[in-house]
Amino acid sequence: MMSLRYPRCELYLGVDPAVVDVVLVRPRNPANVAAACRALKNMGLRSLRLVGEDPGLGRPEARNLAYGAWELLDSARFFSGLQEAVADATFVAGTSGREDPAAWSPRRLAAEGGARAGGGRMALVFGPEASGLTAEELSWCHARVRIAADPQQPSLNLAQAVLILAYEIRISHAGGPEGPAPPRAAAGELEAALRELEEGLLGIGYLNPDNPGAILAELRLLLARAGPTPREASLLRGLARQIRWAASRIAAGGGESR
Repeated sequence: MMSLRYPRCELYLGVDPAVVDVVLVRPRNPANVAAACRALKNMGLRSLRLVGEDPGLGRPEARNLAYGAWELLDSARFFSGLQEAVADATFVAGTSGREDPAAWSPRRLAAEGGARAGGGRMALVFGPEASGLTAEELSWCHARVRIAADPQQPSLNLAQAVLILAYEIRISHAGGPEGPAPPRAAAGELEAALRELEEGLLGIGYLNPDNPGAILAELRLLLARAGPTPREASLLRGLARQIRWAASRIAAGGGESR
């Protein structure tokens, strides 16, 4: 009798700092970015991405605050939008100071983030100093993370917030994964599938054309929890195209809806 072998599930001991991309969205103060670079290097994180224009990272005060972490400051990658910055991540966590009963703690992120990333990269997203991430930007994230500060002084400096999460990630990492894990589809692949699914669901009247984003945000979270592989994301795109084709047939009178 033929023996069937299935890939063993991967056991993650925390989050490997090497797979984390820290994404700062529209930072205004170059000193905060520089201080965040130093915090990241303190904790062994090596990848920094910025969304928006250069806030002035070449200024002397920024370089002084980034003491010892100049390579992080100089190698920061710039992106025009958040979706582009996290397109290769399999798990995207957005930070927010807003009250949310579903928000993760930094410790939970460190404990579960590696498993949710499934062996891929994890993007840790921080919003602008004054306003934080917008509701739309948070909807692109697979989980929200909130630092439970004292209510009398709930606001943290950007570099402080980066340091807290980076520290939790560092102490969570007790070694590498055991055994192979199935690959996870990156955020960019899932967004492409969602865009095609949106067209198909609009075509069959499932989505409200005036506000399709609400249902799509829930579908995005569902996919993030499921952790589909690239093959499964491709199957979803094929399904979406077939729905779109069927909708066009119904609209043209070539078929009847049930």
